[in-house]
Amino acid sequence: MKIAIVILNWNGVNLLKEYLPSVIRYSVGADVWVADNASTDSSLALLKSEFPMVRLVQLDKNYGFAGGYNNALKEISADYYVILNSDVEVTDGWLAPLIKYMESHPDVAACQPKLLSILDKGLFEYAGASGGFLDSLGYPYCRGRIFDVVEADRGQYDDICEIMWATGACLVIRSKDFWNIQGFDERFFAHNEEIDLCWRLRNLGRKIVVIPQSVVYHFGGATLPQGNPQKTFLNFRNNLLMLYKNLPNKELGRVMSWRWLLDYLAAWQTLLVNRNVGDFKAIYRARWAFKRMLSEFKSDREQIQATRKVTSRDIEVLPSILCKYYFCKKKFFSNL
Repeated sequence: MKIAIVILNWNGVNLLKEYLPSVIRYSVGADVWVADNASTDSSLALLKSEFPMVRLVQLDKNYGFAGGYNNALKEISADYYVILNSDVEVTDGWLAPLIKYMESHPDVAACQPKLLSILDKGLFEYAGASGGFLDSLGYPYCRGRIFDVVEADRGQYDDICEIMWATGACLVIRSKDFWNIQGFDERFFAHNEEIDLCWRLRNLGRKIVVIPQSVVYHFGGATLPQGNPQKTFLNFRNNLLMLYKNLPNKELGRVMSWRWLLDYLAAWQTLLVNRNVGDFKAIYRARWAFKRMLSEFKSDREQIQATRKVTSRDIEVLPSILCKYYFCKKKFFSNL
């Protein structure tokens, strides 16, 4: 059994210096790789001088998260890929529960650990917490995080359970499953690509789980922080593309009609309430970009629907996390 931990880097010399030592120290038995997205800082010099034991894949340009990993993983032979953000601090024994569970559950394609915040280690971290879900309209939420409300970790989500999606901050996936669906969708560039990946696996009847007995700490937002208009653009555009690709035929029209309304409401709320012109423009740009890109995703949708082995999303979903959050004031996953 061969395990490859692969960290994608782009001009992240300070992150490598801070967090790579924990990965090397606590990942005995795995090969540690850095895939560099054509950094222009001193990342490569740092790796060669201070971390010569780390293997390196040098890419010729910045391919983003999705393309960066696809191109790098083509060069790496392993039974399991551990896709790990450069701003993650791992803990002693973090890897063993993940691999042990995967080895004993061949129906599981991918898993994630419990993700806590480096800034406050008693809190879940936004990007994945203790496993991800989607509501019926395609809005993501987690055990431990709904929208911007992050819960304290009191052990309330320490059970191993099946989830809709696993975080790209720390994702363990079988290489054969990764390549069976041609990896990440590179057209996403960044954001929502891991949800799309997991959804495509679930469409084929494969399972995704969270293993909270493994704990890692994530800084989060190191590349594009919350509130960055480009992040807003990518999140809205890619979420729509993901829905178009993966939704069962019977749900597509209804969901897209609701999202047309809700996305434009979100844009105007951002402008009028938050006075955020950048995000307002980003949401409009995302809607137009989605419309322009539909034709190139048509064949993807047809292929996914033709090979689908489950008739629905194959996991219980909330009718609307928006209603639960804003109207019912349900801020914690345990209250849903």
